Amino acid sequence: MGMITRVRGRLRSLHTLPKIDPEERNEKIAETVCLLSVVLLLPYCSRNHAPLLLSLGGWCLASYSFLVLPVLISANYKYPVRWLRQLSSKIIGLFMKYYGPVCYVLYRIYEPLDRCEKIFMKMSNISNLTTQLVFFMMCDRVLLCSFGGTHCPQKKITGLYSLMFYNVIAYCTSYIKELIEKEDWSVTVRMTQHSNMKHVAMSATKIVLEWTKAVTFIITVTFMLLVFGLEQGLEHYQPTALYTFVTWTYYTCTEKVFVDLFLPLLLWLKLKSMEALEPLYAPVLLRYYTISLAIIIVTFLSFHGQVRFTILAFYITVFLRSKDLVMNSLKQLRVEQAVLGQFRYATDDEIKNCDDVCAVCLSPMERARATPCQHFFHATCLRQCLNNSPNCPICKREYTFVH
Repeated sequence: MGMITRVRGRLRSLHTLPKIDPEERNEKIAETVCLLSVVLLLPYCSRNHAPLLLSLGGWCLASYSFLVLPVLISANYKYPVRWLRQLSSKIIGLFMKYYGPVCYVLYRIYEPLDRCEKIFMKMSNISNLTTQLVFFMMCDRVLLCSFGGTHCPQKKITGLYSLMFYNVIAYCTSYIKELIEKEDWSVTVRMTQHSNMKHVAMSATKIVLEWTKAVTFIITVTFMLLVFGLEQGLEHYQPTALYTFVTWTYYTCTEKVFVDLFLPLLLWLKLKSMEALEPLYAPVLLRYYTISLAIIIVTFLSFHGQVRFTILAFYITVFLRSKDLVMNSLKQLRVEQAVLGQFRYATDDEIKNCDDVCAVCLSPMERARATPCQHFFHATCLRQCLNNSPNCPICKREYTFVH
């Protein structure tokens, strides 16, 4: 009986214990989540060599990231640490307070570098070759030295070989394209466009140039066939399928010969969502792909401990390419989209009521833009009319938009 009485007394005393405050409980949970986050992120950290997950293989890294990172992000979002919230709010307050002066000072410091970057980007051939070379060097370190082996100094030459072979393919493609698109097969040069008199010196120069191109093309193709057929000097050239796919797609998206072939492909697809803006969409899509690919490779490269080369690669392949995209191709596309965005899409019933025919080109319409005066045109036809006049091409009224 005495033991039962003591147990009952202890059970009653439990009800008299002070309850934990919900805020204090959440704070303890948040501190525990923060500590566990640090522990679970340790396999990503490294000082000199590749981290543990990368040394085990790419699939291990991807699986671990897929399982752990979403849990950590959701847990820290639900239970944020109090001192971290206070610190972030103070940092944001200081940033908003000194935003103007700091931006002005940074702009004055960055202005000379900005001019150099613009000059570098205007030299398209040099900047393009530099970007390709840096990207291929990144692929050597990530796709060959990480997934193909831990120590492979002999494979670092693969990028140079690949870039050389791709340049030869680009040269052959440009020469074949020139032959296909060539209209004047005459070997002589006339004095004037409508004259029958021939310029002897210019004709001789043209013959020499054409034969030089043809001989160079034949020698290049023969040399490439001999190199790959005899496999002389290719002992250290052992690219993997993934390496070839990544480097070749990146090269085709940055080399002018293949970039020019991408626009006819978009025009052949005739995607309705582009609304005849394929010439503006083509460079934007290619830049988005190359920048995304470079971000992925730079992310894996950062695990190797090569800090300086990682910063240089990010600056050339990501930052400069993104800056060029925003300043040129994307800016032009957004301007055209803003102009067309003022005109709403016509409904199916409205298109049927106008006999499915555009009033400008007299072609069938599956998708059209409606003007405020209730006339319907293809997007490309409307853009052409807006370039000539701000008025409607049918009723000649000036467009007024109600916001």
